[in-house]
Amino acid sequence: MPLDPSFAGRSWPPTEPYAVGREKIREFATAIGATDAEYHDPEAARAAGYTDVVAPPTFPVVVTMAANRQIITDPELGMDYSRVVHGDQKFAYKRPVVAGDSLVCVNYVDEITSRGGHDFLTTRTEVTTEAGEPVVTVWSKLVQRGEE
Repeated sequence: MPLDPSFAGRSWPPTEPYAVGREKIREFATAIGATDAEYHDPEAARAAGYTDVVAPPTFPVVVTMAANRQIITDPELGMDYSRVVHGDQKFAYKRPVVAGDSLVCVNYVDEITSRGGHDFLTTRTEVTTEAGEPVVTVWSKLVQRGEE
């Protein structure tokens, strides 16, 4: 079943706040092989001008992938996640994510297209602090492979 193109332009309510913990940042940094001291040591992060350990640039996927469940689990969209591969990811930062942030996501479907028998879903997630301060915009492209 193809994706429903009428989802383009839709948005969803804000997610519950996600509390960014120091250990989550450290675990993520370790998992991706990021050894910069600012990702692991609060003192090194403060010396670099941050309030606490700073997250690696791709850390928001932890928050936005969970938030995108609002979109991909909607049965009306028609997504078969067993046929999905990741196509692209892009980040536009207003400021870094640091331990102690409480982040909220608002999801949008920017585009749904079909090419070569495959469907392409582009989502945009606006990530702000719980107080509404813009942090990062994250775009993700998912490809639903066509049925054989």
